Amino acid sequence: MAGDCAAAAMLEIRHIRSLDLPELAPYRTLRRNAEHQRERIFVAEGEKVLRRLLESDFAVVSALLTGKWLEELTPLLHARPEKIPVFVAPMAELEKLTGFPLFQGALAVGRAPEPQSLSSVLAKSPQPHLLVAVEGLTNAENMGVLIRNCAAFGVQALIVGETCSAPYLRRSVRNSMGTIFKLPVVETLSLVQVLRELRERGVACIAAHPHTHQLALPRCDLTRSCCIVLGSEGYGLSQTVRDRCDFSAVIPMANSVDSLNVGNAGAVFLYEANRQRHWT
Repeated sequence: MAGDCAAAAMLEIRHIRSLDLPELAPYRTLRRNAEHQRERIFVAEGEKVLRRLLESDFAVVSALLTGKWLEELTPLLHARPEKIPVFVAPMAELEKLTGFPLFQGALAVGRAPEPQSLSSVLAKSPQPHLLVAVEGLTNAENMGVLIRNCAAFGVQALIVGETCSAPYLRRSVRNSMGTIFKLPVVETLSLVQVLRELRERGVACIAAHPHTHQLALPRCDLTRSCCIVLGSEGYGLSQTVRDRCDFSAVIPMANSVDSLNVGNAGAVFLYEANRQRHWT
């Protein structure tokens, strides 16, 4: 009984009538990615994403819920180590706050973790390593899809280059379906330098580049430690990044199609890596 009371004391439930509270500012600025990025916060939307956030080690700043979701999520909210302000309002009021229709009425503000170093990620990961690096990926939805694929196929870390969208933007978190909370991320100011370091550590860097006649994906050896390097849909990988890779590989496709969405291409490469490592 005492434990239940202590857990309940960790929640600060506020039924709100005003949408102008200072604490609600992150929800009012959902579309202001730069502000959230500077503060290293993000808004998690939807029941599944919110559940995964509450079950994760990420810090939770606050939650904004309808009465229905307060009742549903109270056990997870109680289990959190920090005191979480929970703001409760009807769906109609939440839609006024966010400025667009909500499908579920369950949101929370989380705090992005401190960036991880390549050394720490490799030290904590068993060999053979399986990593993914991205260059020039500026679409947050595509970033989220790629993150979900990385989590699904056992990638040990995602390396995000300096020309990419931040992986913790709202739309990225949403499209990842919360798998971002389980995937280590290395945010680098120099992808070229990271690729050089990987090769020095014996990790093969494989450029996934559609406009190449080098090696078809099924002929690549993905059983060793490797990092699959993906670029944007429009331009692929820069020559500078390709020059820092061990070789380029291409997905065999019909002649009328020259490339895939980066999320789809990543899924094909990662499926092949898993096939070679576990299913052959």
